[in-house]
Amino acid sequence: MEEKDLGEQIKEYKDKIHELEIEASSPDILKNYSRIKDITKQISHLRARFSIYEEILKIKQQFRETQDLLEHESEEEMIQVAQEDIELLQKKEAELLGKLKDLEKGSSSKDVKECILEIRAGTGGEESNLFASELFRMYAKYAESKGWKVQILSKHQTGSGGFKELIAEINGDGAYSHLQYESGVHRVQRVPATESSGRIHTSAVSVVVFPLKEDSEVEIDPADLKIDVFRSSGPGGQSVNRTDSAVRMTHRPTGTVVSCQDEKSQHKNKKKALSILASRLESLHDKEQHDELSEVRKSAIKTGDRSAKIRTYNFPQSRITDHRIKKSWYNLKSIIDGDLDQVIETLKTKL
Repeated sequence: MEEKDLGEQIKEYKDKIHELEIEASSPDILKNYSRIKDITKQISHLRARFSIYEEILKIKQQFRETQDLLEHESEEEMIQVAQEDIELLQKKEAELLGKLKDLEKGSSSKDVKECILEIRAGTGGEESNLFASELFRMYAKYAESKGWKVQILSKHQTGSGGFKELIAEINGDGAYSHLQYESGVHRVQRVPATESSGRIHTSAVSVVVFPLKEDSEVEIDPADLKIDVFRSSGPGGQSVNRTDSAVRMTHRPTGTVVSCQDEKSQHKNKKKALSILASRLESLHDKEQHDELSEVRKSAIKTGDRSAKIRTYNFPQSRITDHRIKKSWYNLKSIIDGDLDQVIETLKTKL
């Protein structure tokens, strides 16, 4: 983008921010909490872009001045300094354009702070259950490194410490934009602890990540809901609560099921389950999310089919391969311990 175009874009953002600020100060709007919230979000998004465009404009001006200097400079030392400055300016501009790209990707659902992580064991029996547990630990450690909060909403734990199913909410800046590419079948190849002959087994676990939106526009008719209450369960299925506080909510028209048992209060579990259900239904109505989630759910959640894999974790070779971008990393232990940035940042630029 040329300096003139950048200047026009900056003016456009500045005018729009000013317009929204005037609207926000109107006496009538002060009574409309929903609109105030919407205006605040719009201003925040516009200011973020405005700031980046201003920085890019300054860099382009510095770049032009440095190039002019380079054309009229004869001293070798000064030429070298100018060339280094140009390289640094180019690097800074690339970083800012990357930030701008992330903002544009995250302008809607991609920018929400909360997301739901669903992990389900697939083919592979108990080894699949154990790997489901390890994947959750990987995501939890990654979330911890980012300062995000992880809250388990529902889990079906096995006696060995694995999980047949685990659903968690992850809350933090950029949580969904970082984890959105994790949806799919994750395949593991290793020798199980119970395998005496040393034979490598292949198992699969399905992962789905979708945004949890604060203000879902989906209206749910209470008549379309089937609500069951039950006691929260721990490993082996034993009850961990004396009251029926856990909630299973089924949306009859779509067959979507949400379970929530993290709270001791049935009322809080119902509220959380309804929020998750609304977000999930909204995702299904959105075409991009529908395409993404429906295919994942068909192949990953229902079948746990190894052939639908997006990633392979090969323990004997200490290798992780993402099949969508045909790239491998050979530090499996650090990645499985939560060092996911190297994988996720690559996916964000390639997908």
